Amino acid sequence: MSEAFRSAYAPIVEELGQLAPAAGVLDAHTHLGADEDGRSLDPVTLLRALDEVGPTTRACVFPFHDPERRPAYRLPNDRVLEWAAESDGRLIPYCRLDPAEEPVQEAERCLARGARGIKLHPRAQSFGFGNAAARAIFDVARAAKVPILIHAGRGMPTMADLVDLALSYPEVPLVLAHGGIADQGIFASGLEGHPCVLYDTSCFAPTDIVELFARAPAERIVFASDVPYGRPPGGLFLAMRAAAYAGLDEAERAMVAGGTMAAVLDGEGPAPVRPPRVPRVRPVSGTLSRIAAYLITGFGAVLATPPPIPIRALPWINLARAACREPDPGVAGPAIERIAATLAAAEAVLGGPEEDQILAIGLIHAASTIAVTEVVG
Repeated sequence: MSEAFRSAYAPIVEELGQLAPAAGVLDAHTHLGADEDGRSLDPVTLLRALDEVGPTTRACVFPFHDPERRPAYRLPNDRVLEWAAESDGRLIPYCRLDPAEEPVQEAERCLARGARGIKLHPRAQSFGFGNAAARAIFDVARAAKVPILIHAGRGMPTMADLVDLALSYPEVPLVLAHGGIADQGIFASGLEGHPCVLYDTSCFAPTDIVELFARAPAERIVFASDVPYGRPPGGLFLAMRAAAYAGLDEAERAMVAGGTMAAVLDGEGPAPVRPPRVPRVRPVSGTLSRIAAYLITGFGAVLATPPPIPIRALPWINLARAACREPDPGVAGPAIERIAATLAAAEAVLGGPEEDQILAIGLIHAASTIAVTEVVG
């Protein structure tokens, strides 16, 4: 990590220290091993990433879509269980299941070895929830009193069948990954009465998380980074800025940062809910909206296309910086100045060594987070 990036990211770290709890942070969504998409993460690197938040930060962890997953994810699950056992309690293992390959037997095997939850990825494994295999997995989770985390992000058709299944299993804690954006409105409405549906905050677009606080109770929202596709400090910055935007106090932000997820894992269940804290219709700054739109588009362009990163990112950074040159910013002025400085730093990092250029994505994401979560009304 370059000194240029550390210096540029320092204001983000400073604010995060003010918004997040000093201890008790629990990342609800991380990976270990290797993925068919070429990504990989080893336990030492994951723990270093968690250390960027704090030395006691913990994480729920499960296998990628591993090339060595057959049969039944046994080898990747065994690796995660072993790595977690060597982590001094910082890594909380989930087993990953494929409904087409002995999911009940594999779940029971892993739970007996110390797994604390179940991970399902309906896009990667191409399955739905209106079938006997899905019900059998929920039966296992109910008997073992463990949560099920489900990919509910990009690449999914409607997930209404999951709503019907979850309502049939009110005893099973459910974690909808990526803010439930695959069907956020359907989930928020259909599962409103479920006693333990959580939404994790691992989203690239800050608008998704602000809207989540408008659709779901804050008591059901949990921090997640999706490492290595995201970074814990950036993910926690988004979760804490959105929570502050929603008006959560220090104790409530601590529950989002880790308290709620820890309580569910310990079998205590989440706190009673209050209505969502953010109104569905809310005041915005037009300038900040423009900045956010450019940065979110640029962020997506960098992720969706191969290097060189500067070619993909700079046109969108330039447009966002142009929007920052606003002679009449109004109440958004301080946030716009801060974003402009962050983007100037991002350009500097992009002009540095190639191995540091990926770090500029974190600055782009932080700038878009500020733009979306600044209170202007």
